[in-house]
Amino acid sequence: MGTVLALTAGLGLTVLGLGKADEAVASFDAASWVWSRVKGEVSRVNGVTAKIDTRVDVGQARGHGLDVSQSDRFVILRDVNTGAIGSMDLTDLQTFWNQQSSPGIGVSVALHDESAFIVDSVQGKVQQVDPAGLRAIGQPVSFPPGITGGDFDGKGRLWIVVPSEGTVTAINPAPKAAEGAGGQGGEPQRVRTESVGGASHDYQLTTLDSGVAVLDRTTNELVRVGDSPTSRVTLPLTGPGTLPAHTDGSTVAVTVPETRQVVGVDPQGNIKAKFTVPGNQSQLQPAVAWEGYFYAADTDGGTVHVFDQSGQQQKPITFDRPGGALELDVRENYLFVNAPGSPLAQVVDNQHGVRPVDKYADDVLGGDPPPVKTPPVPPREKKKPNKPVVSKPGAPRNVRAAAGNAEARVSWQAAPDNGAEITKYVVTGDNRTFDVGADQRSLAVTGLTNGETYTFEVHAVNAKGSGPDRESNPVKPTAEVPDPPGTPSAEAKPDGSVAVTWPAANGQGAEIERYTVTAVSEGGSAPVGDAKETSLTIGAGQLDYGKQYAFTVVAVNDRGAGSKASEISNSVVPFAKPGKPEGLEATTVSDKAGTIRVTWAAPADNGRAISKYVVKADGRNVDVDGTTATLDGFGAGESVPVQVVAVNEAGESDPATATARTVAKPTVTITGVSPTFNSATVGLSVDAGGGSASCELTVSDGGTGSEGSCSSLKATKLKPSTGYTFTITAKNAAGAVTGRSTATTDDLYGTATCVNGPSGDQKTYCDNNVSGRNGNEIFEVTQQDDDRQAGWVENGTRLKAYCKKPGDKVDAWIYNDNKVSTWWIRVAYKGENYIPWAWLNLDGGDDLDSLPTC
Repeated sequence: MGTVLALTAGLGLTVLGLGKADEAVASFDAASWVWSRVKGEVSRVNGVTAKIDTRVDVGQARGHGLDVSQSDRFVILRDVNTGAIGSMDLTDLQTFWNQQSSPGIGVSVALHDESAFIVDSVQGKVQQVDPAGLRAIGQPVSFPPGITGGDFDGKGRLWIVVPSEGTVTAINPAPKAAEGAGGQGGEPQRVRTESVGGASHDYQLTTLDSGVAVLDRTTNELVRVGDSPTSRVTLPLTGPGTLPAHTDGSTVAVTVPETRQVVGVDPQGNIKAKFTVPGNQSQLQPAVAWEGYFYAADTDGGTVHVFDQSGQQQKPITFDRPGGALELDVRENYLFVNAPGSPLAQVVDNQHGVRPVDKYADDVLGGDPPPVKTPPVPPREKKKPNKPVVSKPGAPRNVRAAAGNAEARVSWQAAPDNGAEITKYVVTGDNRTFDVGADQRSLAVTGLTNGETYTFEVHAVNAKGSGPDRESNPVKPTAEVPDPPGTPSAEAKPDGSVAVTWPAANGQGAEIERYTVTAVSEGGSAPVGDAKETSLTIGAGQLDYGKQYAFTVVAVNDRGAGSKASEISNSVVPFAKPGKPEGLEATTVSDKAGTIRVTWAAPADNGRAISKYVVKADGRNVDVDGTTATLDGFGAGESVPVQVVAVNEAGESDPATATARTVAKPTVTITGVSPTFNSATVGLSVDAGGGSASCELTVSDGGTGSEGSCSSLKATKLKPSTGYTFTITAKNAAGAVTGRSTATTDDLYGTATCVNGPSGDQKTYCDNNVSGRNGNEIFEVTQQDDDRQAGWVENGTRLKAYCKKPGDKVDAWIYNDNKVSTWWIRVAYKGENYIPWAWLNLDGGDDLDSLPTC
């Protein structure tokens, strides 16, 4: 199993100590382990409580894709970017081992109870391993390269589809040895192989409680294979369909991602549901049928659409800033929906109730101390994509035929899909017609006659119909074919290309004219080019980054005769520099001088893990592990251009750019002063300089200011008829500025008041003129000195007040309802003279504190 596994050093997983209580719940099975890519953690979600009970650090996989396989006893993790594999025994959560597989998409792990397999789809190797230590058990089960599937059904059988043969195979794991015998007994065994469609078709597989359902994506036929008789039904699909890895229950959900169609099929082949999910911004992930509902997630991760069997839409499950595609897993009567790129997961019970889960919760085993809170980054508005023009496909490219012994091998490169996914290719020749899967693109036509000339035509088919034919070169089958080339060797280059080399073929007396190289990937194979020499460089972008490929080579001689394919090469993962960081935003840090915050979303890693980000600003380079950085040390109000690049094994990405301005000192404008006789409201306008400003009002000459609002502030305890200077100070993280304005307070008036007292014999005192003493008397001094009387005013006369001064007590109970005081008020009367406060009601509440002391 050397191409699949090699034992290496420990994976380095860490869980922070477990007590006996934790060990007791470790085997609790109404739970699911979910991945948090940003944190680099797997967390166990308790389905009953919808809470995290344990967090486990997987730091070296931070930012990577992580496949999580789990049973009630074990969890096996595979780092997609590096190929590292770790195992966790749930009886103690402390034992970890490591294996190394080929990195990239193409290797998977299947786990059921205490049986596990590592499936190398590209090489066609299926190796059973001990889930506790990942030690290989027995010999690998070998298939032709480019298999698909590799999942357990509910009976513990592993199922594999071989597209090149059109077959599905069930494998029983090697039985566990008897207690005390040690190790595992025997070898894994193929127990059933059955045809599910044509050779060289494309297939998808979903495992069932017993057996599998296999979708022939080339013909839209769904085949159920299991303990019941095999059944077949052709579905009315609008394009190539997909299936979830496992189906819980009897209804299989078939999804057409491109047209957002979902079809539910029961065991008898009856269509139980058929509907189209609204929306066109994203394709759909494979829908999951569960408890009478269908759950279909958008590939961008924002929404899980929910429908009942009648096709009626229910309330969707949504995620804010999910950070990528979602993962849906049905376990023990719960549907777990995980967003690996965000802090959130959600749990759906069998009554379809939905509860959110905080994967970063710190009150659990392995939790962190409370983080420093930072302002959230506002979501970026999604732009609606332009609706593409859809038409029939174009003609396939580079259609070639090579003769063999009573056969011919026809190969071609992909046709333009013209806006609709290619469903299949149709090959015609020798009065026969062959359907070939869109991911296969080669066909061995057997049963030909040596010496006769044949040509073949190939056209593509999509939802709009059949495209034009393209004809191959003519060939004559012959027994005189070259030997296959030697086993090729492949190397992925940092520029995104892949170099394939091979030993020359023996032409058996004829000259080798060319070599045809075919790339084999999970579930498919396709020609990638011809070479006259024994090497071929496949250009950057021709193969998908992050996906595993291996290669076979066919030799073609100068008579058009082709050899058998070579042995398959080693697997490689094409890679290139990462994509440009997405959604870069540089913002002002409002509460810190000279500081900006930069945030971005992870770009495509293009086949190799992003090792770091480099934030460049003001001649400084700062290395960052995550997707946010805070930079300081800039000037106040400085405009700072920022670049962020992602770095992987191939080098630096193109830079994402943005500009942020640090907090500037505020500016303040006083828009007006509105005084009363004892207060003033100061209106102001403040530009906070990108920060958060606070404002304070101070007043000259003993007035009392205030602080707080930066739109208006109030001064109190002012004197009437007095000029004041009002000073506003505005402060933020960058500093303080002031603004000033002057204003004079209003005059204060009082009303001379004589109120009839309770004694009837004096009630006319305020009503009628009495010689020498009529109504409200005013004096030149603060005494009732008749010789210093300045005069008198009638009841209700308003008098301008200047200040207050102590004097004789005025016991005039008939005035102002028996108001008695020793204070006298200087008023404007024949110049300035005094009236007892007992006889004067001041405006604004008759408050002596409104007047200064004379």
